[in-house]
Amino acid sequence: MTESDRKLTHIDAAGEAHMVDVGDKAETTRIATAEGFVRMLPETLALIREGNAKKGDVIGTARLAGIMAAKKTSDLIPLCHPLMLTKVSVEIEEDDALPGLRVTATAKLSGKTGVEMEALTAVSVACLTIYDMAKAADKGMEIGGIKLLTKSGGKSGDWQREAP
Repeated sequence: MTESDRKLTHIDAAGEAHMVDVGDKAETTRIATAEGFVRMLPETLALIREGNAKKGDVIGTARLAGIMAAKKTSDLIPLCHPLMLTKVSVEIEEDDALPGLRVTATAKLSGKTGVEMEALTAVSVACLTIYDMAKAADKGMEIGGIKLLTKSGGKSGDWQREAP
């Protein structure tokens, strides 16, 4: 990676924040996948698994919240462009090793700018929703590990997080 590749694209020569002009960029298919987790007591995971959370279907609600959040990313993150997403998926799986739930989100479009922030926002809000829906049973839950896993498309090409 060259020094010019490492510069902050949302900061102009005067050091002021601005929205990047993507008007001249080529439209390409862009896909990004992110993940995160909610660590909880084994009893809380069992409560969610059995569908006995007081607020209802934790996993289904968190999935919908993540999808809705991806569509609202530009309303939440000041310099993000509003995007016409063609797909957002949010998968939530039990992970007994945590113990807890692992959230993975993928965002896709054909456009001039990437969808990394949409995937990360989907994961973040899905995790927050899980916390909100189960906090009556377990206020000590931990949200963590939110990170980009892969991205493809655009001038910078494909990127994949290296295995730890």
